[in-house]
Amino acid sequence: MTSSSPASSSKRTPVRLRELQATDRAPLEAILRATGSFPENEITVALELIDESLAKTAVKAAPLPDDYRFLVALPARAVVDSAVAEAAVQRTAPVIGYVCWGQNPMSDGVFDLYWIAVDPTLQGGGTGQALMAAAEADVAARGGRMILVETGGKASYAPTRRFYQRIGYVEIARLPDFFRPGDDKVIYARRLDGVALQHRSDESSGSMATEAPRVL
Repeated sequence: MTSSSPASSSKRTPVRLRELQATDRAPLEAILRATGSFPENEITVALELIDESLAKTAVKAAPLPDDYRFLVALPARAVVDSAVAEAAVQRTAPVIGYVCWGQNPMSDGVFDLYWIAVDPTLQGGGTGQALMAAAEADVAARGGRMILVETGGKASYAPTRRFYQRIGYVEIARLPDFFRPGDDKVIYARRLDGVALQHRSDESSGSMATEAPRVL
């Protein structure tokens, strides 16, 4: 389940991205709760994935192709003049969002976007787009051909759905009442191999439309 509503702010927030660290767990939990988009069971799952990734990092386990991958967003700071100062900035900068994705183990070259969340006070400033672009670049570098995103169909998720549409994702399926009555599962996809995706049937007109993918 994903939420990165861009409707809160029009001011751009310069960001830098880095790998997940143990100290990120608490602020990421706070962000997940602050969005107001995730029920408790989904927050529990999101934290379980974070814990699993951190546990593997702690024992220096060799990464597997279908491991969960994370990037964390921090506000960009002024350029500093030493590696020591840069490291200090990285440690003290507040976490403002994250993205989690991974290869679907039952597929050839298809990746799932599992989670994306941005501090609600900074949504609309480009953090979500920066996180998505980085995840897409990683998928492309690994030979991925498609990314799938699942999100909610409630009216409150309309800004999230518009976010995915605006950055090149196409709605390919909708499962009515999947999460609960009145809350569909909406599935978006983006091809990275130049193949055009077809929208699901337009409910109002019965027509089908195609959209050229935005290729990295």
